[in-house]
Amino acid sequence: MSELHRITVDPELCGGRPCIRSMRIRVKDILDLLAAGATREEMLEDYPYLENEDITAALEYAARQSDHPVLSVA
Repeated sequence: MSELHRITVDPELCGGRPCIRSMRIRVKDILDLLAAGATREEMLEDYPYLENEDITAALEYAARQSDHPVLSVA
């Protein structure tokens, strides 16, 4: 099941950047933490308002954003 419903975009919040459940934690913040080696468990402990599904949503959002067609120039 998709968790993308957890991603919100509000021009009045974080400059319109994608956030988790209208909170002031951006998708990019979660991705940066994961890229730096943080585990889900560490993130959930450090940010008690986050839920495991929020992390999944951020990853799903990033995966969809990176999916783009490859155009062939002949």
